[in-house]
Amino acid sequence: MKFSEILHQFGDAATNHSLTSNPDHDPEITGVAAIDEASNCTLSYVEGAKFGSFVGKTNAGALILPQDEKLQALAQERGIAWLATPDPRLLFAKAITLFYQPYRPIPEIHPTAVIHSTAKVGSDVYIGPHAVIQQGVEIGNGAIIHPNVVIYPDVKIGDRTILHANCTIHERTRIGADCVIYSGAVIGAEGFGYVPTRTGWLKMEQSGYTVLEDSVEVGCNSAIDRPAVGETRIGRSTVIDNLVQIGHGCQIGFGCAIAGQVGMAGGVQLGNRVILAGQVGIANKAKMGDGAIASAQTGILHDVAPGQIISGTPAIPHKLYLKVCAVYSRLPDMYQSLKQLQRKFKDSPGD
Repeated sequence: MKFSEILHQFGDAATNHSLTSNPDHDPEITGVAAIDEASNCTLSYVEGAKFGSFVGKTNAGALILPQDEKLQALAQERGIAWLATPDPRLLFAKAITLFYQPYRPIPEIHPTAVIHSTAKVGSDVYIGPHAVIQQGVEIGNGAIIHPNVVIYPDVKIGDRTILHANCTIHERTRIGADCVIYSGAVIGAEGFGYVPTRTGWLKMEQSGYTVLEDSVEVGCNSAIDRPAVGETRIGRSTVIDNLVQIGHGCQIGFGCAIAGQVGMAGGVQLGNRVILAGQVGIANKAKMGDGAIASAQTGILHDVAPGQIISGTPAIPHKLYLKVCAVYSRLPDMYQSLKQLQRKFKDSPGD
């Protein structure tokens, strides 16, 4: 694909480009690559000025640049074709789709799939080998059910949703349109509900529902539990990484991003566009407001205000956490100074 063809695909997203000043330099681009691994036939990107040094040493044939005239001039000097845009990373994400599309099987039902007679399967659906679809299941148009998926009774799957191999969808789960559930994920299994008695733990049956709204993605080996009553709900366009545990009755808002190894106890509530970095833990029934952010390994025991950025365990405001970290490495010296002061006062004569 010629660089000029890529420009045509991007349309108005490219605010400026090298072909304006040098129409004869139109390289053939065969793929995309990281800027430090790029070759003269690949397209890469620079997100901002702090990465500008890569422009002077990359082997890329073309670059997506920010609106920075110095970087554009440097690329021009080095003979690298370029285009400029307000958000290079976003445009690079779109560029990848010009050269790669995920595997999508042709609609068919494999003869080894086990489908209950009461299940309803829409049009243009793919159901792979050894998938099991139990009674009362409804599968929307264009859905993809990869091999070894197990769908329990009374589950509803929306249009164009993809269930990757070996994931399990438990009874009465509701999954919207355009969702993606990755391998090993378990959606709608029983929540961790037990009542202590004199003779041990009494199991509380988990009779509720798990609901995933449209365009939710759930990573490999993640678990989203159903509650005793009511529902666990994941808002539309929320993305969940691998190895995430979402407890029974949690309510997750629109457009949240939840990184790997996050764990939420039951009844947690997240507002819209909340971001949780890796290994964040949230205690039972804690709430986070819209736009709040928790950095990696934060332990959240209490409610978090909208827009607040928090870190540490127990969680504190991020700016305060940075000050605490600055002091942490000095604690041994401060302790020795304290001991010296204590000895000094102890040895000094009294009044």
